[in-house]
Amino acid sequence: MTHWIIAPIVLPAMLAPFIVLAARYHIGIQRVFSLVGVIALIAIAAGLAWTASDGTIILYQLGDWAAPFGIVLVGDMLSTLMVLLTAVLALFVLLYVIGSGWDERGRHFHALFQFQLMGIMGAFLTGDLFNLFVFFEVLLIASYGLMIHAGGNDRLRAGVQYVLFNLLGSTLFLFALGSIYAETGTLNMADLALRAQMIGADATVGIRVASVLLLLVFAIKAAVVPLHFWLPSSYAEAPGPVAALFAIMTKVGAYAIIRVYTMIFPPQLEATSGLEDVWLMPAALVSLALGMIGILAAKSLDRLVAFSVIGSMGMVMVAIALMTPDGIAAALYYIVHSTLAGAALFLIVDLVKSSRPSLSLVAMSPVAGASLTAGLFFAAAIAMAGLPPLSGFVGKLMILDASFETPFGVWVWVIVLTASLISLIGFARAGSIVFWKAESVPVVEDDEVFERPHALSYCAVGGLIALLAAYTVFGGQAQSYMISTSQQLFAPDAYIETVIGSHGKMSNPLSEEH
Repeated sequence: MTHWIIAPIVLPAMLAPFIVLAARYHIGIQRVFSLVGVIALIAIAAGLAWTASDGTIILYQLGDWAAPFGIVLVGDMLSTLMVLLTAVLALFVLLYVIGSGWDERGRHFHALFQFQLMGIMGAFLTGDLFNLFVFFEVLLIASYGLMIHAGGNDRLRAGVQYVLFNLLGSTLFLFALGSIYAETGTLNMADLALRAQMIGADATVGIRVASVLLLLVFAIKAAVVPLHFWLPSSYAEAPGPVAALFAIMTKVGAYAIIRVYTMIFPPQLEATSGLEDVWLMPAALVSLALGMIGILAAKSLDRLVAFSVIGSMGMVMVAIALMTPDGIAAALYYIVHSTLAGAALFLIVDLVKSSRPSLSLVAMSPVAGASLTAGLFFAAAIAMAGLPPLSGFVGKLMILDASFETPFGVWVWVIVLTASLISLIGFARAGSIVFWKAESVPVVEDDEVFERPHALSYCAVGGLIALLAAYTVFGGQAQSYMISTSQQLFAPDAYIETVIGSHGKMSNPLSEEH
């Protein structure tokens, strides 16, 4: 049993109170410890991902209590991939925060940032549904503090809406956990995977209700229509770097759906069959369409990017709803891409906001550092719209290919291609208004003069764009990794045996078929 798997949770959990207690009034010390902590997280996450890359399942039993009675952390190819993605994203967001001075505009930014990382890492690594709920609450509390950082009535109003909607999700989560425990007597994921198969055909009502409630909870986290109402205002009003970090938050919901509905409630399980076809796929297609229409209809740059996140999550959910190894592999590839592209766009929005009177999509005088900001926006918009040569194009091709021979194939092709065209028009319209038409606006002497953003801010955004380019260049290797990850998810015997023991084994016709 390795102890390294608990480090991504313990490290930020220890850094946060240290920053509050020992460095509360020293922003320089806070920055150093926060930055060193994130770099250490990347090193640890990379080591865990390397260990799990050959199919090894990493298990940590807290207090050396064996599952299903004790709390366990489990690292496989999927969870370590998400932990590494979170750590890398956190580094670039933190560099932007330091360069832009966002951490000086309010109190306890770095402590909340570390608590947020703790919640996200825990959600990815836990092997227990109740502890998934606990880590959801940790990241919810930290995200609320980050969201209202630096204050303002609009930000506070959006924050309250965000918390209330997510508290509703938490309430549903508790109801779902209660129902599952009443039906099975366990909340350990590996143990649940075995017990769910033992439920007879005449006793499926309770477990089916619980599975639907769980799907609703995770759909709220993933901002799937019609449970997406909290996202546009929340992300648009949040500080730019906070919204960039939140790009991974919706992926927590997607991760939970993949984990639960490939292992605990797989497609071939009669008790919960049909959820993907009846509920998830239609909602995913509507989310994709609505998100892209929102891009075209947005009247401000921040809301445009917020709707692009809804659209990208719709794309991810379309792939997940196929519930095939190829579909899940495409979803995982697109999750990494959309996280990096969404974060880059939110940081660019903050660059524009710091150099322009407002984010309204009307022609104004040129922003400070317009040429460099425009170039970064152009690259990030191409990525989010899914145009070649960046990784979004590859991800969409994988999703289209995975859906080709499915019953929803025609709908997926039509909506994905149409949505891509609409998003292209929307991003082109926004870019031309903010950057191109600004050159034709006469400069008035009374206009406010804005300073050029700090070089470190540009480095952070440029680093995310560079990662997208590298992700495209090494797309073949990334695709192979995602396929291997998907195959591991659809053959959960190794996961279950590692957590429960050699007696833990389940049949999975879908994995044998593929």
